[in-house]
Amino acid sequence: MSREESAGGPGVDPQQLWLGSDQPRRGRKPAYSREVITAAAVALADAEGLEAVTMRKVAAQVGAGVMSLYSYAPDKETLLNLMVDHVSGELPTAHPLTGDWRADLKAIARLQRAHMLRHPWLPAALTTRRVPGPHALAFLERALVALRPAGLDGAAKLEIFAQLTAFVAGHVAYEIAQAATSHSPDRAAAEARYLAAVAADGRHPELAEALAAPGGPLAPDATFTRFLNRLVDGLDAD
Repeated sequence: MSREESAGGPGVDPQQLWLGSDQPRRGRKPAYSREVITAAAVALADAEGLEAVTMRKVAAQVGAGVMSLYSYAPDKETLLNLMVDHVSGELPTAHPLTGDWRADLKAIARLQRAHMLRHPWLPAALTTRRVPGPHALAFLERALVALRPAGLDGAAKLEIFAQLTAFVAGHVAYEIAQAATSHSPDRAAAEARYLAAVAADGRHPELAEALAAPGGPLAPDATFTRFLNRLVDGLDAD
């Protein structure tokens, strides 16, 4: 097993990662920076997917030797944390708040969705525990300010933000999968035939009724809004 593939060890030390220097401590002046290396990894993930991000490919992108990159990111877990926080810097942290915490939460969710659609690898990267860096913390702080009018305690506000982010990540992953299926008419037709057969077998009357209900598929934005409204409007502030 290669160094970057290893999943063992103590994991990322958040204090060392986010509060320490981003430059190697020893040796001559580095030819690269952690920012440059992280940006190269993000570009790879945007173009080819998360599975394409390896130390070897990132090194090739910046014209460095593979071993030299380990001074900046000692393993794949560290690199993923850097990537997530790097793109989190795109999220606005000074967007206006209305004082209506539900409306503001919905606006935050839409920002997250647009952000994840720009970086389709993000939902998968967020499925494992990530140590929030400065950019992610700045966006979290904004969300906590938005939740202040709800009168919740700190733990509840953090839980709601985590729930919202998990919903957006799951929905975007679904959107991406659906978009891929829509480009395969044969697969989509096969799935439609299967559901029609299941609905007609008499063993799933509730499903048959649901499938027979009028109304065509909604546009992705409308579908997201409907699901988001159900989630946020159902939150209990008590």
